[in-house]
Parts: sequence; structure tokens; C-alpha cells
Amino acid sequence: MADEETQSTLAKITGLVVAGAVAWIAGKAVDAAWKAASGHKPPKPEDDDDPRIAEVVAAAAVTAAAVTVARVFATRGTKKFVERVDKNRRLPKA
Repeated sequence: MADEETQSTLAKITGLVVAGAVAWIAGKAVDAAWKAASGHKPPKPEDDDDPRIAEVVAAAAVTAAAVTVARVFATRGTKKFVERVDKNRRLPKA
């Protein structure tokens, strides 16, 4: 029982770290792509200038979509990896 709880906790922590890192990388990639396409960084809530609402909505939608898709793939990949490690750990040693 303790191994299952430890594995579950390990899987959760690993998944959280990987998903967070991938989300950050996806956000940075969107920022770079936005700057390459428009010539400036995407608008942020703390910006002093007054960007058009359409640009704010577009930036939010693109960023949210990229981060969500990246997190889904990272979470699925991490789950498969943890299951494979767990399976190898449970195999009888010869």
C-alpha cells in the first residue's frame, strides 16, 4: 500500500513539474512567435499602453490554446512514463 501511495505522490509531483515547465516554455514560444509576426510582444495586463481589445483577446486565446495543448501532451507523456517505470519496478528480478 505504501508503494502505491508513494508512486501516486511521485507521479503527481512529476506531472506537476513537467506540466509547469512545458506551460512556461509554450508561453515563451508564443511570445517569440507573436513578436516575430507583429513586431512587438503580445499585450499583457500590466502594460501601461492601451492595446486594442481585439489584440488582447487574440493574444489570450493563442497563449491559452498553446499552453493547454502543451500541458495535455506533457501530462499524457508523464503518465505513460510513470506507468512504464512502475511496471518495470514490479517485475520479478531473475
